[in-house]
Order: sequence, then C-alpha cells, then structure tokens
Amino acid sequence: MIISKDAGVDGALELNPQELAQINAWSRRELKAEEVYAFAVKLCDNEVDRDWERFPAATLEELAPLFAGKSGLFDHQWSAREQTARIYRTEVVREARLTGAGEPYCYLKGYAYLLRTEGNRELIAEIEGGIKKEVSVGCAVERAVCSICGQDIHTCPHEKGEEYGGQQCWADLVGATDAYEWSFVAVPAQKNAGVMKHWRLEQEAALGRKYLEGLRSDVVRLGGLAGLELEHGTLKAIAARLEYPELTALRKALEKQADRRFPAETQLTYGEAQSGTEQRDGAFLI
Repeated sequence: MIISKDAGVDGALELNPQELAQINAWSRRELKAEEVYAFAVKLCDNEVDRDWERFPAATLEELAPLFAGKSGLFDHQWSAREQTARIYRTEVVREARLTGAGEPYCYLKGYAYLLRTEGNRELIAEIEGGIKKEVSVGCAVERAVCSICGQDIHTCPHEKGEEYGGQQCWADLVGATDAYEWSFVAVPAQKNAGVMKHWRLEQEAALGRKYLEGLRSDVVRLGGLAGLELEHGTLKAIAARLEYPELTALRKALEKQADRRFPAETQLTYGEAQSGTEQRDGAFLI
C-alpha cells in the first residue's frame, strides 16, 4: 500500500561539528559548514488526519531509519533534476500532550541538507521566508487496520470517518516496509488527495484479499466436514490468523480427511439387488 501524507518544514538548523559529520556520511566529499544549508522537516505524526488515517507510534519508529538518506523532490516528480535535498538523520519526537485518539503525541522528524549553490539560493530563501513549508511524504505500509474491529479496513464492514457506538472509525497504517521520498508541494493536498492510489496495485491487493477470504471460508467449511469437532466461530478465528501457505496446506489436509469420511458414491448400481424406495432415496434427503 503506497501512502502519501502532508507535513511541513520545521525550521532551519545551526550546524555543529556533530551535525556536519553526519551530513558528510552521505556526501561523496567532505563538505564544509559554509557549503551546507540544513533544516528540519516534520515528516508525519500519529494524529488521525483528514483521510481518517494515522501512523501509530510503532509505525513512525519503523519509518525513521527508512527515511534516512531519502531525497527531497518537488511535487513528487521522480527525476534527478528535481532532487533538492537529502535527509541525513531522523528521530521520533514525543511531546507532553495527547492526540485526538487519546495517545501520547509523537512525530517523525527529519534533518535535511542541501548545498549553498547559486541554483539553491532561491529555495533557501523560500524555506527561511516560510514560502516552502509544506511537504508530503511517500512511503509503503503492509496494511491499514480498522480502529473498531482490528481487521483490514478494506474488507471489514466499517467505514472510515463514521461512528460506531460513539467510537470514531479510522485506519491505522501499520507495518512500514519502505520510504520513497519526501517532496515540497506548492499547494497542500486536499481532502482525498492524501493517499497516492496506484490502481493496478490496489486492484491486485483487492483480488489477493478476496482469494484469501475464499481460502479461509473453504477451511472453515472443510473443518466441519472433516469432523474436527470445533465450533464454527472457533474454526473461523483460526482461519483468520493463517496466511496463504498455511491455508492451502490445511485445506488440502482437510479435503483428504473429509473425503475419507464421506467417500464419493455412484448414483447408478449394476447387478445389485434393488432396495426399497425409502432406502434408495434416503441418500438424497437433506
């Protein structure tokens, strides 16, 4: 799942030897303090945003090392010409206040640098003047979890932004897998523009989820036929925790066991004594 969220420039930094050393860990030659402009960027936080999604603190911790070394762009234009700055270190900052979800507030802070070149003079002035202050981050997470039921928000019955029993529904973005870039944006994204939707990937993910649900349903059905003597709810809970390899192996084993309990019977008989009508038709009674 590819995610894009708005944040902002946090402020310019004064370089000390320690900061410069960390910057030079990313440069091909040793840079001097007067050659470098450094600033802080507030990349993303754990508040529920206008798309009714949020990064839990654990996801921010996972994203922190992934954003180190990532380039800053303009309007998510992925080209070498559009690269403007680079994050040289990150940290998760915690503040003494609560989020709207009632958890301690924290955010992912990136420390970025760019070179004081003639070409970057205008950009530096715009950062210091507060003109370039909105940024958007691009990253990938494994899943979006419903705050109401804890299931995948794409398959559960709840809708983001709706209330259920007085509890607001949102999606927790969990399992950070990659960080692509962060970008200066001219205009902050509007309501539905926070998530970068890649239709092919979304389509494939939806088909994969549908196939998994089918596998789980098969396992639950076959578990009953195989005589596992487990309640339907228990079988369903077990299947919900399994993924593709385990589900396919379990389905195969249950199919064999169910076949042994209920072997296929032919409907036509040859050379056998005719049984009574009641006995013959009994096999088809439901």
